[in-house]
Amino acid sequence: MTSHRGEQAAIERIVAGAFATLTGREGTPLRYAIMTDTPVGTLGLAAGEAGLCRLDYVKNEQHFVERILDAFGDRPLLRTDRLDPARRELDQYFAGKRLDFDLKVDWSLVLSGFARKVLQATARIPAGQVLSYSDVAARAGSPKASRAAGNALHNNPVAIVVPCHRILRSDGSLGGYGGGVQAKAWLLEHEGARTREAI
Repeated sequence: MTSHRGEQAAIERIVAGAFATLTGREGTPLRYAIMTDTPVGTLGLAAGEAGLCRLDYVKNEQHFVERILDAFGDRPLLRTDRLDPARRELDQYFAGKRLDFDLKVDWSLVLSGFARKVLQATARIPAGQVLSYSDVAARAGSPKASRAAGNALHNNPVAIVVPCHRILRSDGSLGGYGGGVQAKAWLLEHEGARTREAI
């Protein structure tokens, strides 16, 4: 384990050095991994030293790399087969061994202002519970800003871990979801919040 960590640190130093040489900019590598074996499709994960900054539904690795380069073009990227502990906790989640996460999220890279408050309020919703868009707007400090809350949730860069799938329309219907309505329904059923028959 220690030699693996030392190896990873050495690789990160090499990548950071090459990035600085090529671009004239310094930055610690953003590590990323692709999970193709989940019940809700392919997921891309990215994390820096301060925690997870991306968890997206993606078509493939190239699609995810393009998305994180758009968002973090000033950082070198380093692919890793495993992005622990994020990958481990997601594996446990999909296996039903855990329904909430202990992962650190790098909030400094996650939107700002009211949008960040919405996502932080969403991150505190326990598995098995759901809120409406107006409920989460109120928890973020602006009860009448349900449309703005919806926009923040639509731009949630850390899906599943920041569980925007637990937000429903005020009439109880699913509403939209970046991973698709079927993925949202699966996640809610998996967590015991709703049954497929009720959707």
